Amino acid sequence: MSTHARPRIGEQHCQECLVSIGPERIREEFPTLWTKVHGKPLVYLDNAATTQKPRSVIEALTRYYTEENSNVHRGVHLLSQVATQAYESGRTKVRQFVNAAHDREIIFTRGTTEGINLVAQTYGRRALRAGDEVLISAMEHHSNIVPWQMICEEKGAALKVIPMNDAGELLLEEYRRLLTDRTKLVAVTHVSNALGTVNPIQDVIALAHGRGIPVLVDGAQAVSHMPVDVRELDCDFYAFSGHKLFGPTGIGILYGKAYLLEAMPPYQGGGDMISAVTFEKTIYNTLPYKFEAGTPHIAGVIGLAAAIEYVERVGRNQIAAYEADLLAYGTEILTAVPGLRLIGTARDKAGVLSFVLDGIHAHDVGTILDLEGVAVRAGHHCAMPVMKRFGLPATARASLAFYNTRADLDALAKGLHKVREVFA
Repeated sequence: MSTHARPRIGEQHCQECLVSIGPERIREEFPTLWTKVHGKPLVYLDNAATTQKPRSVIEALTRYYTEENSNVHRGVHLLSQVATQAYESGRTKVRQFVNAAHDREIIFTRGTTEGINLVAQTYGRRALRAGDEVLISAMEHHSNIVPWQMICEEKGAALKVIPMNDAGELLLEEYRRLLTDRTKLVAVTHVSNALGTVNPIQDVIALAHGRGIPVLVDGAQAVSHMPVDVRELDCDFYAFSGHKLFGPTGIGILYGKAYLLEAMPPYQGGGDMISAVTFEKTIYNTLPYKFEAGTPHIAGVIGLAAAIEYVERVGRNQIAAYEADLLAYGTEILTAVPGLRLIGTARDKAGVLSFVLDGIHAHDVGTILDLEGVAVRAGHHCAMPVMKRFGLPATARASLAFYNTRADLDALAKGLHKVREVFA
């Protein structure tokens, strides 16, 4: 379907509500959504794993590689200056997107995982001693578990876990009890990738700060679904990935309060993270560059900036409202499927519908749905402790974005009836 006859959403001068734009109009901007799989129109419901990209992002990447390709910083020729301007403008765009106080508080990483590892290996290595504790939640992604296990093992510290109830909600009273003088850091997800739970992150942060404990937030599943203001949250660190925000893979963000980042040692050594090097001593660069060794993912930053611009033009509050309606509709029609049980029924949820079908393995569910053109995720979702908590080997997971429609969810429900027929 051609879109050349009218301006793209990313080119409009006014911010319209998703409802007035219309979901089909939105979908025109995402080429992958118009493909077919197994001869059937694609119904893409795997957005928690990665999101599709609008044309404005794809074109930004193409423009960089065809017209502006050069390394950033230090170059005196025009292409390098153009690339550097685009790269640093991307940093400013991210800073505005999360409302950080300064550009130097925005560190470019490969993704959420690297951001968390950076904090664990720098702040964690300096802060932790034998007998100290790091506090995480029972619903964390492996990337917010394993780095803390590694540094705790190295330092002789302990990893403590905030429990959750059967709905997938954190038990705040238990969290309050776990906060002690031994707690040196709290690391908690904003939105669970396996359950969709939106955690009361401001309460989590306030309780920790009441005892002088810093907080890292895994925001990988939050930034595409809702506005995020790091100063309003008052978090100390916030990490997220570009590819879950309609941007490229291999690019991510670590926000950190400047005074904390200033005190942390570099994560890696190499080019650009230095101001002077001799064989006797190296003087490190200033923020944010001391954490960005080597040639960065320049195209990734440019593509992420384009993705942020697109999301802002659609409107983050509008996205949140539209997806809340989709989630309510999806919950209603899935609970009507015989033998289906939703895993994760928190009162406050983002667009994740994890479920099991009685007597049918999640991988079989995902395989049959794929043959029907419906793409969902099946497995443990890099959250094996969550599966253990609910006594399951795996779930099937449908995850939403603002380009999804009620028709997509109808196709999912129809596909699930097909699954039941196949295994009857």
